[in-house]
Amino acid sequence: MTRAPGGGKGGHGYPRHVQATVKTFDPETRAGSLFLDDGTEIPFGAAAFDAGPLLLLRSGQRVNIALTGGRVTYVTLSTFPVP
Repeated sequence: MTRAPGGGKGGHGYPRHVQATVKTFDPETRAGSLFLDDGTEIPFGAAAFDAGPLLLLRSGQRVNIALTGGRVTYVTLSTFPVP
């Protein structure tokens, strides 16, 4: 994964919008974890999941995410744009 220079960072040197792969998702809590393309595992909470249009995620699914301050703030399918 390439790191964006300047103001496009989402924290920890990552761009604000990136793709990731779902590692885990708990439909009860609506939280889970993702693998970034560089292999970094990053958690997301219910607020990030609820910010998007999704009802469910499956392990291995590709998603687009928004990062703010190194935290996932939005999760959607890789075919949907991130606002």
